[in-house]
Amino acid sequence: MDTHVIAAGLPALGWAFHGGILLRRLANARRDPLTGLHTRAGWTTRAEHLMSKHPGALVLLVDLDNFKAVNDTHGHAAGDAVLTATARRLSIWCGGNGIAARLGGDEFAAIVTDPDRTPGLRALQAVLDRPVTHDRCTLSVSASVGHCHRAALPVPTLTDALSAADSSMYAAKGHGRRHTR
Repeated sequence: MDTHVIAAGLPALGWAFHGGILLRRLANARRDPLTGLHTRAGWTTRAEHLMSKHPGALVLLVDLDNFKAVNDTHGHAAGDAVLTATARRLSIWCGGNGIAARLGGDEFAAIVTDPDRTPGLRALQAVLDRPVTHDRCTLSVSASVGHCHRAALPVPTLTDALSAADSSMYAAKGHGRRHTR
């Protein structure tokens, strides 16, 4: 084999390898390292696309109730266990019909394209409110869930859906823990 051909191919091989590393880093930057869910930026891009394509889409916001007390009482490892359990439960509820994200702290979001193919909001509330076991300790967990159907919006944008879901979530918080609005 000609050494000139090999020498000419080495930079291309190096760039391909470097490009692969950059793509993996970009993908990892769009995932929350603790939960594996999409981050706000990664989720927003995908959710906007899904909103534009699915008239029946449902947008959810989830906020864990009294999460600070878990961290303060049981430590950050316990808080991390609650966050990962919440992420797993929300992802399973969405199934192949949507995507979930951790927006930051104890706030999560999800979009499902066909809500009739999910177990329903009461089922989601029940699964999010199940206790989490960490280090042989049972941690009480509850969440407030707000939602907005795309069809209920005069202009179906993700920003408006998130705003409506946020209002719905705070209305649920106003009615005490473990509520969905």
